[in-house]
Amino acid sequence: MVIRKKLNCVFVLWGAIALMTSCVSCASSPKTGQAVHSVKTFPEGFVKVPDGIYDGTAPLTPASAVFIPGRIVTIGGLYVCDHEVTQAEYEVYCMYGDMSPRALRGAGGNYPAYYVNWYDALVYCNLRSIAEGLQPVYSMAGQTNPVKWAGIVSKDGKYCGPAVATDAWDAVTFDETADGYRLPTEVEWEYIARNCNRDSFVYAGSNNADEVSWNTLNSSATTHEVNQKKANGLGMYDMSGNVWEWCWDWFGPITADTPAAGSAQSAGRTPRGGSWVYGAPCAEVTFRCAYAYYARYDFIGFRVVRNAEAKQN
Repeated sequence: MVIRKKLNCVFVLWGAIALMTSCVSCASSPKTGQAVHSVKTFPEGFVKVPDGIYDGTAPLTPASAVFIPGRIVTIGGLYVCDHEVTQAEYEVYCMYGDMSPRALRGAGGNYPAYYVNWYDALVYCNLRSIAEGLQPVYSMAGQTNPVKWAGIVSKDGKYCGPAVATDAWDAVTFDETADGYRLPTEVEWEYIARNCNRDSFVYAGSNNADEVSWNTLNSSATTHEVNQKKANGLGMYDMSGNVWEWCWDWFGPITADTPAAGSAQSAGRTPRGGSWVYGAPCAEVTFRCAYAYYARYDFIGFRVVRNAEAKQN
């Protein structure tokens, strides 16, 4: 592992995976967006986030590498968990792979789950969807029950994915019409972090990193229980800092022609939001990076979303 520091963002070379940056400065310009629905008719711990369209005509502030001029993207209405998936929630359905959360990095029901790779997050999403009678989002070779996926790891009725990249798992498909739990796309993640693109804050809910994020300067080298810092305008906690959050997307350059679900396959998947071990610039709402999606880290977890209304193919 090679580590180089620049502007408090850490560039990590993990095998062939490089952590890449797009740290930007903050200016001020008004944003447009819709108000959050005031009547709660959605799952406990979730916020209903309205749909929206970025029409590609005006840059956002701070400048985004996802919402760029010429790229038109539509974000459907979502139910979004107001917190990162906790260890208590994760352990209902899933096991950890080669390492489990430990006291040194934060262990307990209300701490965010970590040592969870991208594959593990898909397993959790589908198992929880099945348990709650929802339509699973992810499918491998036509099978939506992860228990039947090739290479699934199990012990005492709990499951996780493999710890190495496999073609079968990399070929998992995403049913955008299903109502089950899933990872947000990178577009959705940034839209949520930026309060439906209305805010011009550097971080999710503030220009003050300490107010909204656990980062290397204030974390005491550990994760923290969820929902302790200030929420953003949608009521989302920890979208800056604590643990990085896996998104669905492969990492790659964004152009006007990039689909809303992200780039074609590349060497890494995209987590967003920064973490306890990184500097505040990595917790900015615009910061992009890539990590080895089959590896497990003590600084990456995930957040789940659901479609709030039926989508049509």
